[in-house]
Amino acid sequence: MKVIETCLPSVLIIEPKVFGDHRGFFCETFQVERYAEVGIALPFVQDNHSRSARGVLRGLHFQRTRPQGKLVRVSRGSVYDVAVDVDPASPTCGRYVGIELNDENNKQLWVPPGYAHGFCVLSDVADFQYKCTDYYFPDDEGGLLWNDPDVRIPWPIEAPQLSAKDQNNPTLQRLLHKDL
Repeated sequence: MKVIETCLPSVLIIEPKVFGDHRGFFCETFQVERYAEVGIALPFVQDNHSRSARGVLRGLHFQRTRPQGKLVRVSRGSVYDVAVDVDPASPTCGRYVGIELNDENNKQLWVPPGYAHGFCVLSDVADFQYKCTDYYFPDDEGGLLWNDPDVRIPWPIEAPQLSAKDQNNPTLQRLLHKDL
């Protein structure tokens, strides 16, 4: 597998080896020893799968006191996936990494604990799968406004479909003036 470092500490783009022929393809999406060698050594405790339609934007989410690391990928369709540094003590606070993940490039994104994460769907339908390093606790969830004017994520859609919760997420400036 090929591992690409990003502008955010410990956020990695992973390109698994894909073996294909006229019958289809095979790729290994996780192997504990191989991923530990590149710094992804936290235990995974939960796997999630979401399906969304074109134009849906989910995020940007994080957990305040029980942060989750997420190894994310798309098994069907295409998404624009984003990780944002929301740690007020970090020199990269407010910066983001964005990448297209799809069922053709088979790329993965490692989002370490403590980052906000979200994605928008570019295809008619997308199946988004991810491994988590901690359990989901609804009462611990925090959010960042998807179109925060200070973060300036260039989402490739203009009018996303958002949940009521995501429409009301705070800006980074509001987050920085509260306890995360």
